[in-house]
This record gives sequence, structure tokens and C-alpha cells, in this order.
Amino acid sequence: MITILPNWHPIFVHFTIGLLGIAVVFYFASALLAKNHQWKQQWQHMANWSLWSGCLVTIFTLFAGWYAYNTVAHDQASHAAMTIHRNWALVTASLFLVLGFAAISIVRNNKTPRFLFLSVTAIAGAMLLITGFLGGEAVYRHGLGVMSLPDVESEGHDHAHNLPHAHDQSATNRHDEMTDESKPHQHLEQNTEPSMEMNSETGIDEHSHDVEVVPTTPHAHQH
Repeated sequence: MITILPNWHPIFVHFTIGLLGIAVVFYFASALLAKNHQWKQQWQHMANWSLWSGCLVTIFTLFAGWYAYNTVAHDQASHAAMTIHRNWALVTASLFLVLGFAAISIVRNNKTPRFLFLSVTAIAGAMLLITGFLGGEAVYRHGLGVMSLPDVESEGHDHAHNLPHAHDQSATNRHDEMTDESKPHQHLEQNTEPSMEMNSETGIDEHSHDVEVVPTTPHAHQH
């Protein structure tokens, strides 16, 4: 796996986004339930453990991301893109780490998340989405960390994916087939064209409706 991926950041970051995203969802889901609802406490536990485990994985994600930032091949445009992603990631991770320690304090005091905690959670969740988008843009738009690109025109790749070049190739193939089918008909038409040869004896074009009249000299008859 190490020989396939340039670094481990793409692996850890998926756990970070998944766990922290689940934590945000369950914090707000539990807040919408009634105070004595049987699922309220369970969903709070779910949110807490997702937040804590997500923060733990995020530490490894940050180290792997920092290593990727300093090792992947890049140009000026991709450097700017991954720098923006790095800055957002650092702020977002710090905010979730603060929420993780705040959640520990809430559990120890046997309390429930209040307005301030939920407000910061909403902000952190929005920043998580933006950071993930910026990371995806750095990879899929700028090619950061990509070791090779697929050769879509290689031999053996004979099915279309609704791409413009696939439609053009299909149209070309259909045109070639139609051209091949029309060739015998064209040959037939060429063979059936009337000949314009002139009969040397009569002076008449045998395939034309126009008759060339050749005047003749009257013979003298001797009696």
C-alpha cells in the first residue's frame, strides 16, 4: 500500500471527516429530541465518542498532511491550493479539539450541550465541509499526490463513458460504416452511367436521344 499511495494522509482524512461529521449530526439530533426521550442520552453518547475518536484520528491526519505538504510534487498553482487547504485544516482541527475537551467537561459535570457548544459545533461542521472540498480540489483539479493518470485511449478500452471524445469516436465509426455500405451502390451507379461513345459508321450516339444527321451526296444513275 505504501508503494501505491504517496503518503497516508488520504487514508486518515476519511476517518476524520466521517467521525467528526457523525459527531456534529448526532449532537444536533439529540438536541432536537425531548428532554426525557429514550434516545436522547444514547445519541449524546454517540456524538461524544465520535467526536473523541475523530479528534484522535485527526492528530494522525495532521501529521500525515504536513508530511504530504512538504513532499508531494507541485507547481505554483497547486502550491497555493494546498496552502489554503492546510490553513483551513489547521483551524478546523483546532476547533474540534477544543470541542473535544469541552465535551469531556460536559460529561464530567453531568450536563447536556448548551447553545454555545452547539453553535461552535455548527461552525466547526461547516469548516469541515469547506476543508474537505479544498482537499478534494487540490487532488482532482491540481493533481496533487496523483502518481499517474488513466490512459483513456489505450488499446482494449472500447466502451464509452458519456465523454465528448467517446461521442466523437462513435460518430466517426458510424460514418465509416455508412461509407462502407454505400460504396457498392456508388459503384453500381458509376457502371450504369450512359456511355458517350459515338458509332463510327452511323454517326449516331447510341445512348442519346439526339441524332446527328449526316448529309449524303446523291448517286448518279446511268441508264
